[in-house]
Amino acid sequence: MGDVRKKALADQYGNWEKKTHKFVSKRPERKEKFTTESNITIQRTYTPLDLEGFDYLDQLGMPGEYPYTRGVQPTMYRGRYWTMRQYAGFGTAEETNARFKYLLKQGQTGLSVAFDLPTQIGYDSDHYLAMGEIGKVGVAIDSLADMEILFDGIPLDKVSCSMTINAPAAILLAMYIAVAEKQGVSAGQISGTIQNDILKEYVARGTYIFPPKESMKLITDIFAYCSTNVPNWNTISISGYHIREAGANAVQEIAFTLANGIAYVEAAVKAGLDVDDFAPRLSFFFNAHTNFFEEVCKYRAARRLWARIMKERFGARDPKSMMLRFHTQTGGSTLTAQQPDVNIMRVAYQALSAVLGGTQSLHTNSKDEALALPNEHSVLIALRTQQVIAEEIGVADSVDPLAGSYFIEKLTNEIEEQAMEYIKKIDELGGSPKAIEEGFIQREIQDNAYKYQRSVESNEKVVIGVNKYVIDEKPPTDLQKLDPEIAQRQLQKLQGVKSNRDSQKVTACLERLKEAAKGTDNLMPYILEAVKDYATLGEICGVLRGVYGEYEQRINF
Repeated sequence: MGDVRKKALADQYGNWEKKTHKFVSKRPERKEKFTTESNITIQRTYTPLDLEGFDYLDQLGMPGEYPYTRGVQPTMYRGRYWTMRQYAGFGTAEETNARFKYLLKQGQTGLSVAFDLPTQIGYDSDHYLAMGEIGKVGVAIDSLADMEILFDGIPLDKVSCSMTINAPAAILLAMYIAVAEKQGVSAGQISGTIQNDILKEYVARGTYIFPPKESMKLITDIFAYCSTNVPNWNTISISGYHIREAGANAVQEIAFTLANGIAYVEAAVKAGLDVDDFAPRLSFFFNAHTNFFEEVCKYRAARRLWARIMKERFGARDPKSMMLRFHTQTGGSTLTAQQPDVNIMRVAYQALSAVLGGTQSLHTNSKDEALALPNEHSVLIALRTQQVIAEEIGVADSVDPLAGSYFIEKLTNEIEEQAMEYIKKIDELGGSPKAIEEGFIQREIQDNAYKYQRSVESNEKVVIGVNKYVIDEKPPTDLQKLDPEIAQRQLQKLQGVKSNRDSQKVTACLERLKEAAKGTDNLMPYILEAVKDYATLGEICGVLRGVYGEYEQRINF
């Protein structure tokens, strides 16, 4: 914009502001200050003056090209829709297998497995700490026998699978590889993702087992093994979802997630891996909350930030190493037990923000998840929500359709700048693991969660059905109920596996794993051998606990 045109616009804007000020004095606005969830001020309107110095090629570029602000593919959803990957898992492997088949029949295009708490923390169902938790928040997986049932009749060379598993990620991946081989599908043919993000467990979720150093070693073992043997597998899903659920805002979500990503790349490079050998298989996992435009801009800012980090900080040469590919799940913590049907609208708008932000796959939460595991009807509505967005409303027809909006580009820039300030602060503390150890990241999340809760309780933040438009309502009657006999059936299956396997082979392979864990060998081949001999998840984790010890978190206030 030339100086003359710029001055003319500035004069016109100034005059408009004066007139608007007089107008507002007679008809006040709803608030003195409008902000996003990250406390970024929302102006009354935006003009080219807000993008002074904006460089289209440097900050936007073309879709599918560096810095990938506009998307990681040149045609995005014009080629194919995002993967509709509904997260599911409850009870036994048989029950979850039935739910998977139902969802695939209804048009779901990828699987996403929820594991129960004992599985997530490396205990078999017959461990005393598993009592009362078997199959409750996900499916119970004790051995390869359960994994075989879980994917019975599901062709693993045609369906991709995401597994939300972290501390025992290597074990569940080994089981998946073994099941595929039993189907006649090679490791090179399977595709999917393991979450495998232990740093966010120390920060926000809590399903860790081993100390950070040993956990990072297991993660880099997976990177190295898959780069050679499982080339189409995403070896980590660096997760901001749980950071957001713990109370972070949008800026903190991408800042802390990318800081963790930096730590994983550094660990892999330190272990001797070339960045372009593993970085193309890194993936991310973000949350979709309810401040619509902030969420859209968050994804765009994260893509641009990661591209620059990989190119400038790590010297990546392969364009795929610079692409931030991500899965999105709508915000579980935004759902309310009050007026649960309203959650359908919340989820729809959150999902739309993820699509407009360029997600590669998407899970839409069900309306009843604030009350129970979702029933079949609720899951179908959630899936249909994605299908309507994809096929009826036209938003998938153009790549990054909001690009060029003065508001969108300004907000994207502001989110990027604030997230980068956090990353610099974490670098000054010695990196993400050190910042976690010192409690910096946890305190930032806790402080923001406290502020948010206060804003709800003071009615500054409106939550429909909770602090506004409250009604008397009867408790819902159609909630999903788990069979109380689940635990007993799972224990019987586990006992059957232990009785029928070759115990001497199991003992021998666990001993080899133990010796390998004391050294520097890649543990994936040893773990794969153990699961094929039907060593259980708990037995394998028990061996590693014996060598590595268990992590005890220091509480920081």
